[in-house]
This record gives sequence, structure tokens and C-alpha cells, in this order.
Amino acid sequence: MTVRHLPVLMREVIEVLVPVEGGTYIDATVGLGGHSEEILKMIGQDGIVVGIDRDEEALRMTGERLNDRRLILKKGRFSDIESLLRSQGINKADGILFDLGVSMMQLRDLKRGFSFHSDERLDMRMDSGQELSAWDVVNRYPEKELIRILREYGEEYNAGKIVRVIVGHRDKKSIDTCHELAEIVFQAVGRRGRIHPATKTFQALRIEVNRELEELKQGLDSSLKILKRGGRLCVISYHSLEDRVVKNFIRNNAREGLLIQLLKKPLSPGKEEIVINPSSRSAKLRGAERL
Repeated sequence: MTVRHLPVLMREVIEVLVPVEGGTYIDATVGLGGHSEEILKMIGQDGIVVGIDRDEEALRMTGERLNDRRLILKKGRFSDIESLLRSQGINKADGILFDLGVSMMQLRDLKRGFSFHSDERLDMRMDSGQELSAWDVVNRYPEKELIRILREYGEEYNAGKIVRVIVGHRDKKSIDTCHELAEIVFQAVGRRGRIHPATKTFQALRIEVNRELEELKQGLDSSLKILKRGGRLCVISYHSLEDRVVKNFIRNNAREGLLIQLLKKPLSPGKEEIVINPSSRSAKLRGAERL
């Protein structure tokens, strides 16, 4: 599978992160390594980038593509960051980048079961080795729990209506594929505007399957322990739930005297970047410095 490699907000990330020669940087969502590749250009021969990802295929592809001794690739979640660094003898870092959400590689690989265009089995696991998948959530979660997930993680005001139709279908036959689920959501609410009616449902399921918000909170807490004084934190989020967590984390820790908020307002892609990479349009970058 060939995926065009377009790291989001590259210039802005570098301007906030300010990589220095000999520095140690953590790319906590390395993906295909676009941001890491740029950081490596700026940290000299003695610098290090630790690239972390749950996705083994992404790590393999990045290792082959960059093939750089200064890049250490590790499989893990945000909640694993401290232990992963200790295993490499690293206690502190000059900067940490979180680029949240699902990657285009995962979305476009229809076998991964993230996209409502896919006829493959409902999956949505960033780490294909974990047990819980979207199929389990859709077919086995109680009705009330499904409604809660769609409301909280998808901000879907039609959650009750959608879940009632899901339950009616699964009582007769399991809902197996992404396309099946997308059609069920369409039956429940119809189509309004340009955005597919299943978008919020799929977002909610993905967040539940991968524990994205819990992992983000743990990763941000770990960043306080890992960053040196003067070290920089950069976070790119793609929907309001993520951005709210990041905004509150920076604001609360600024009040406690642990961080300086670097940006009054989050940075967003310019028109040129959105034209080249439409999937970047909802991105927001926030930054902070460790005191």
C-alpha cells in the first residue's frame, strides 16, 4: 500500500518545538515519521528521536524509510512512554510531540476496518494485537453503554435513535462490516449536508476501542515528568474532545506553575496546506514549555 506522506502543521510544529543540536525528542505518535524526519535534520549527530506508535506496520515502514541510527522506534501507548524511555536509559527529553487521532495509512488500509467505505470486518484497533475491536463494541455492549459512548465520544445528538436501530439489527444478525454499520446509521438518521452521517459514530467507536482520551490524559501527565526545564510540549488534535483535554491540561498546569502556555490560541493549517492535504483542515496545535 502506498500512502502519500503529508505531516500536518510541519512548519508550526518546528517553530514551537525548536529542536536543538544534541537534543532528545519524543515523537509519541511517530506514524510514518514525517515530523521525526524533520526533527532529525535539526538535532545534529548526537541528537536522538524516540518514535513511539501502537501500530507495528507503521513502525516497520518508518524504520525502512528513514533508516537512521539516531531514531529509536518503540511499540507502545501513551501510558507506556515513561517505561519505554527508561528501557533506553532516557530519563528526560527536550521536547515531546503528540499528533493525535487515526493516521491516513490506517484509514486508507480498508482491511484495518476504520473507514465506513470498507467492506472489511469492523476493527478500528490501532494495535492489531489487542483483543477489543469495534465489532465487539457494536455487537456486545449493552444498549445504554452504546448510547453513552456515541454521546460522549462522538457528540452525536441522535445517539439514542442510532443505537436503537443497531440493537434491532444485531438481535437478528451480527453487524460485521464497516459498510453494514454505516448503512444502519444512514437508515437511522438519513443524510444531512456533506458529512457522512456515520462519521460521529465511527469516531466514538474508535475512541472507545483505543481508549484514546484516557491514553491522552496519561501521556500528558507523563510529559510533565519527562520534560526538562525549558522543554517543549506540542500537541496536534483533530476534534473538540481531544482539544479540550489538551487545553485544560495546559491551563491547569500553568496555574500550578509547572508550564508556560506558548500560544494564546491554537495554530491551524493555512489555506495552502488545506488545499494540499484536506484531512488537515480540523487540526489544532497547542504548545507549552516546562518550568
